[in-house]
Amino acid sequence: MSLVTIQHLTKIYSNHVSVRAIDDVSLALERGAFAALAGPSGSGKTTLLNLVGGLDRPDRGTIVIGDAEITAMPAGALADFRLAHVGFIFQAFNLFPVLTVLENLEFVPALQGRPAADRRRRARELLAAVDLAEVGDKRPNELSGGQQQRVAVVRAILTEPEVVLADEPTANLDTANGARLLDLMERLNRERGVTFLFSTHDPQVMARARRLIRLRDGRVEGDEQRTPAGEPARP
Repeated sequence: MSLVTIQHLTKIYSNHVSVRAIDDVSLALERGAFAALAGPSGSGKTTLLNLVGGLDRPDRGTIVIGDAEITAMPAGALADFRLAHVGFIFQAFNLFPVLTVLENLEFVPALQGRPAADRRRRARELLAAVDLAEVGDKRPNELSGGQQQRVAVVRAILTEPEVVLADEPTANLDTANGARLLDLMERLNRERGVTFLFSTHDPQVMARARRLIRLRDGRVEGDEQRTPAGEPARP
C-alpha cells in the first residue's frame, strides 16, 4: 500500500537563470519502506525530501501522504499536518541548545497538546530503547555527535508520524557511529513499522536501503527494489 504518492512533481529555482531542481518526478513510497534518495550534489535529493515534508512547495505536481494531498493545503493546515504526520531528522541534529534532552523531545508533543505526564513517559521509554536513559537531564552540548543524532531520531518518531524524512543523517558522524545509527533506524523500521525516506550520498546508507532511488539533474534515473541485506531483489 502506498503511503506517499508523487505525481509529475516539478520545482524550479530562479536566480538569473531557471534551474529545475526537480523535473517531472513521479513515484510512490510504500508504507513501511526503508528507502534512500541517492545522487550527486545538486541532483535534487534534499529538494525532493523538503517537498515531501511540506517544507517547500512545488511549482507543479501533487504529493499525497495517506489520504491527504498536501500540495493542495493552505499554509496553516499544512503546518498542522506536518506536525502530526511527518517526522524530520536533519544532518545538523537541530536540537535546541538551551533545553535538556527531555525538553527537546517533549517540545513537539507539547505543541500537539499531549498531556505532560504522557509525553514525559513516552520520551523516557524511547530514550531507554536507544540506550540513552541516563541523558534526559543533559543538554545537547554535553552529548557526543552520535548521541545527539540518536536523540534526533527519538524526537522524530516520538509522535508516531506516518513517515520519517532523514536528510543526510550520517553526514556528521564517523563510520562507526553512522553504522550504529543505521542499526537503530533499521530496528525501528522492523519492530515498530516506522517508514523512512533518506537523502544521502553515504555508501553505507545506500547499502542498507531496501529501495534505492537514484536522482540526477532533478530526474529519477534509477529505482531499485532490494532485499533486506541491501542486494537487488530478484525478479
